Amino acid sequence: MRPFNDRVIYFAVVDRFFNGHQGNDNGHNPEATDPSRRDWFKYWGGDLDGVVKKLDYIKELGCSAVWLTPLFDQADGLVDVEGRGMAAYHGYWAKDFKRLDEHLAGSPEDVRVFASANTVVDRLGKALRSRDMKLVLDIVCNHSSPAQRVDTGGKPNKGELYDDGTLLTSYADDKLGWYHRNGGVRDWGDKAQVENAELCGLADFNESHIGYRTYIKDVMKLWLDKCADAFRVDTVKHMPLWFWQEFVSDMTFHRPDLYIFGEWYQGGCYDDLSVRFANRSGMGMLDFALQRALEDCLARGAASGFGLVESVFSRDSLYDDCRHLVTFLDNHDMPRFMSAGASPARVDMALALILTCRGTPCVYYGTEQYLHNDTNGGADPYNRPMMEKWDTGTPAFRTVQRLANVRRENPAVQLGSHRQKYISQDVYAYTRVYGGSCCLAVFNRGAAEAVTLEKVELPDGEYQDVLSDRKVAVKEGRIAGLVMPRDSALVLSRTEPPPPAAALELVFVLNGFRTAYGQRVRVTGNCPELGNWDLARSVPLEYINDNMWLGRLPVKESAGKPIAYKFIVERDGDGVLYENRPAHFRHLPAEGLLELQHRWS
Repeated sequence: MRPFNDRVIYFAVVDRFFNGHQGNDNGHNPEATDPSRRDWFKYWGGDLDGVVKKLDYIKELGCSAVWLTPLFDQADGLVDVEGRGMAAYHGYWAKDFKRLDEHLAGSPEDVRVFASANTVVDRLGKALRSRDMKLVLDIVCNHSSPAQRVDTGGKPNKGELYDDGTLLTSYADDKLGWYHRNGGVRDWGDKAQVENAELCGLADFNESHIGYRTYIKDVMKLWLDKCADAFRVDTVKHMPLWFWQEFVSDMTFHRPDLYIFGEWYQGGCYDDLSVRFANRSGMGMLDFALQRALEDCLARGAASGFGLVESVFSRDSLYDDCRHLVTFLDNHDMPRFMSAGASPARVDMALALILTCRGTPCVYYGTEQYLHNDTNGGADPYNRPMMEKWDTGTPAFRTVQRLANVRRENPAVQLGSHRQKYISQDVYAYTRVYGGSCCLAVFNRGAAEAVTLEKVELPDGEYQDVLSDRKVAVKEGRIAGLVMPRDSALVLSRTEPPPPAAALELVFVLNGFRTAYGQRVRVTGNCPELGNWDLARSVPLEYINDNMWLGRLPVKESAGKPIAYKFIVERDGDGVLYENRPAHFRHLPAEGLLELQHRWS
């Protein structure tokens, strides 16, 4: 799996983003649309043409990946929610995974996505590729649709599932055995219920049936071949780990560079089950723990302050690869950051933090415009307002734009270790370090304060704050008397010149060896790039945390050839320790990026 650490993701609820084609607004059921945009439970008109028309805006923001809510054809009826009828505008009630929902299409021909190479989906893919942007497709494997409030002559419609227009099965007439029939979840502490019972009345797929598994995997491969570069996977905690291990294996075999990240709602480093899932499923995870810490610290003003944030980072070694975490401030399932109490300046600070910390940052649509609606505390559906403006001059827009450029260019931000330099309730400073590259980030949520930072991994000299015209001097690894105004952030970045480019780049990742002071991890092997087993020419790895060492290696001579390699540990005054196992073998591709992740033996 290839992570997106050099990219910033922009997440849009398609229906609430931009209406690029008004002719599709009513869909098959006009009662499901509200052109006045007063009924928050109905379609408001956003579509894929609208996304295409706003790609230059997203690109200018600095985001090079676009996560879109599910595009699959949705249930047409309304579902009773809080005494009102809710439409499937959000995209999570699929009825046909091989068709595009008609509300998102530009013409009737667009709906049959795989019958043509000239649909709006193809146009979207082409427009993204021409801008060096990636599509993150939101997918749902756990469920289809709930029972709908629609005139069907009394015929049950819950869980109707079609294959490019042909009815396959339904919950009421499930001759294929593709649905669980366990009722709703009654005990959220019961893992078996959470995985095998219904969520909010949604028809729950029976993943133990090979027919269903074959169907859903084949469909998702079609989407990969059509346009998708990555998957965001909905409701992963509601299906067993073995299913996801099989699913991820099949998807990455089909597309080796595929990036997949999942939604384990409110999971994170304090939830053992979600950490176990992250380490064993093969996919990355949305970092809800960091989101909660940022919200408590910067939106709610918790007394513990930045200690909450550092506490999350201090647990990064629980993960085999913290780079695979996706960081965010808010999303479509929770109140927006400003609805939780953040001022615009606090939004800017929080954006600066997720753009400079480990993982891949994700910006929810409109955050760069301070978009929010505080009705009912900003809870769903009021966290999904229509995008209102496209101002490229807001402080938040400029923060994302400038720091996305740093992330793209500085390997320390993409790959490096996290090193705390200063912390109090109100002030927080850390560096990200990889080789000779370094990024320093400093934040202050309180009154103006002068701080002194020690052991900063920047060479002596004067540096300009990425976020302003301010100059900062570093002398002997020290920044003395750095004045941080209230609600401010400062970022200094130094990028070491990269090694000569090669058609193939390897990334070695080693987990499971807790090094002590004076120990260094290296990789050696039978090819020129790894020193031909000469330890003096072996390749050093960088310490990331107590559970992770990482190193990048451009490969020229050995590209397209088989190699053998082993990890070793150098110990000051105590020789070399080899892995206690035979060498690893790999036939390298001729080009691209290949990550080789191993656990110490």
